[in-house]
Amino acid sequence: MAMHVLLALTLGLSLQQPGAPVPAQAPVQVHSMRPAPAVHLANGVKIGEVTDRSAIVWVRLTAAPERNVEGLPWPDGADALPEGRALGDMVDSAPGAAGKVRLTWWPEGDGEARRSTAWAAVDPDRDHTHQFLVTEGLAPGQRYRLLVEGQGAGGGACRLEGSLRTAPEPGAASPGRFTVVTGQSYLRRDDPERGHRIYARMLALDPDFFVHTGDVVYHDKPGPFAKSTALARYKWNRIYAMPLQRAFHARVPSWFMTDDHDVLKNDCWPGQRYGDLSWDEGLAIYREQTPTGPRPYRRVRWGKDLEVWFVEGREFRSPNRMDDGPEKSIWGAEQKAWFKETFAASDATFRVLVSSTPIVGPDRSSKKDNHANAAFRHEGDELRAFLASQPNAYVICGDRHWQYVSEDPASGVREYSCGPTTDKHAGGFSQKSRSDAHRYLKVCGGFLEVSLEYEDGAPSLAFRHRAVDGSLNHEDRRSVTGGR
Repeated sequence: MAMHVLLALTLGLSLQQPGAPVPAQAPVQVHSMRPAPAVHLANGVKIGEVTDRSAIVWVRLTAAPERNVEGLPWPDGADALPEGRALGDMVDSAPGAAGKVRLTWWPEGDGEARRSTAWAAVDPDRDHTHQFLVTEGLAPGQRYRLLVEGQGAGGGACRLEGSLRTAPEPGAASPGRFTVVTGQSYLRRDDPERGHRIYARMLALDPDFFVHTGDVVYHDKPGPFAKSTALARYKWNRIYAMPLQRAFHARVPSWFMTDDHDVLKNDCWPGQRYGDLSWDEGLAIYREQTPTGPRPYRRVRWGKDLEVWFVEGREFRSPNRMDDGPEKSIWGAEQKAWFKETFAASDATFRVLVSSTPIVGPDRSSKKDNHANAAFRHEGDELRAFLASQPNAYVICGDRHWQYVSEDPASGVREYSCGPTTDKHAGGFSQKSRSDAHRYLKVCGGFLEVSLEYEDGAPSLAFRHRAVDGSLNHEDRRSVTGGR
């Protein structure tokens, strides 16, 4: 059956028959054709929001094949370009380029079943990016090979290969695995040349999908302080030109979530500014740089036994300094109603809520930004009470720079904090602060692996906290209790 493809954030495109055959088992790699092309794919691709029958593929054309590792360092305290310099002159910059792109995909092992989009121009007003939204024709539980091609406005070409795996049918008892991170700082990366080492460790686990809970970049950290749209985009381009990030995202679909530092600044809320960077501009850049659909809160079903919700914690929130009470919210009324309705109606055996910020904690008493804080206690109590009424329901959070498993003493709700991407980024809490709520606590970097597994037909959900090197720090396996 013919496959229809829409382009996210742009007009629809018709399909066309592809040209020369593409090898079905080609490895993931970036190709440069001869003569040297005028456009490149230094930022690779980002594959996003893959379900059983849909996917988004993000691409950006660049002027060079790699970031500018020989560029000029940023002066201390810089929040603007040095006089007489362009962004392309600065260290690790990856300037964009005009041109057009095309996506081709086919089931792994069946190169004759290729489908392609028409060529589409990248958008210079959106940092030379383009997003393909495949909405029909993908089959559940299938691995697909991808080919992204680029052509420059002045000639030359480039291409990049990757892959994705679709979710199983909602009724299928199918194992699954995903990984979760937070806090990805360029300055605190643990491999200066390649990026963050956890990406290679996660890729070795072959996860079905990946969740970035936010703080993808840090606008309000030095080198430079990103107080303009140009500098904010520079930071996004820089981090995703790192080889470890690029290799991972060519193979693993992602669900990206916003948090404060990658929208504007620390503990921010709508209407604020960071220098010349407005709230609306910061949010628009986030959407431009990640493969995301039009609604910021969403969910994915993984077969019969698992469903995962991703909520939005910045876009709808009340000011942190507002007096607490029924009107104060992080999620907003519409999103909260959507979550409660869909979560309660789901017949998945295990249901997992992923939040950019903690709902259980405990957190530091000085913080005023999340549901574990006194500043949002009213809505926090409401959400914890609701989750406690739902069997086999769990919370995963980002934002905190330490790993933990905690169980709320009042409600019994269990929460898993993934920890930051590197050990350099860990801190803000102490092992001596361990409370009765903690079932596990370690101030370290790493990631969370969540694995749906079966033994004699019975499903269980394993939460594994892993160190930066991939070694196991802690495992908590949950079996079915109560209903469902």
